[in-house]
Amino acid sequence: MKIKAQLGKGKVALVTGGSSGIGKAVACALAMRGMHVCLLAQRQELLDSALTEVEKYRENKEQLIATISADVSDWDSVQKAMQIIMKQSGTPDILINAAGVAHPGYVQDLDLSIFNWMMQVNYFGTVYATKALLPGMVSRGSGYIVNISSVAGFIGTFGYTAYGASKFAVRGFSDALRQELKLYGIGVSVVFPGDTQTAQLEYENKVKPPETKALAGNTKVMSADDVARIIITGIEHGQYKILPGAETKLLYLLNNIVGGTLASVMDQIVAKANRKKNPNLKEA
Repeated sequence: MKIKAQLGKGKVALVTGGSSGIGKAVACALAMRGMHVCLLAQRQELLDSALTEVEKYRENKEQLIATISADVSDWDSVQKAMQIIMKQSGTPDILINAAGVAHPGYVQDLDLSIFNWMMQVNYFGTVYATKALLPGMVSRGSGYIVNISSVAGFIGTFGYTAYGASKFAVRGFSDALRQELKLYGIGVSVVFPGDTQTAQLEYENKVKPPETKALAGNTKVMSADDVARIIITGIEHGQYKILPGAETKLLYLLNNIVGGTLASVMDQIVAKANRKKNPNLKEA
């Protein structure tokens, strides 16, 4: 039997990475459902701005819309933040692990610190928040956890060796987590968004290799609000794998059925972009 997220009035949601992008959009959608929402992120100035925006979507005056500053890549910071949250409102009913960072580039040019950063924020940030809240959810016998992976978490993508590895890790963690937590009445969903119009994407576009831009140019960019609506619908129905947008669904299907063919098409796009950058390069 599927475990469905309970998004009713008075339920409590914690959104990591809630100060911007998909996290903030999901927080707004949950506030519209009458839920108490806590936004967790590192930069207080962004949290303050996000709080003002999420407040506009509250369904009633009794709702608690709050923020807390913490570094999801630091276990001690996460533990302290979670203790404060649980003291104020109890163990959240829903955890949205939306905190994430990305820095594309050629593997030989990416410093090892970039690889460590990706894993610490994207993967361990997801693990830390989950681990901190699990005892309360297990004891209560209910809860729901949503982990944000990426299309780059099921398709290896040029320029995303660091980012893709961290998002594949999120997927692997989620696959095993779902099996374990189902025994305790706790639901899990993993989300695979494609390019989404956020400040993060704007940053990535400044440093993407041309080959990566060529691949991205063949896909549609979704709005954070549209992705959030799909996530909400998915977790309400207890959907484990959430694939926002028709293109993402198609890519997932192609990768699982004809993965070799899809890889060949991607190789051709990369090769064409590479020849434009290096017109004197001989074709292999």
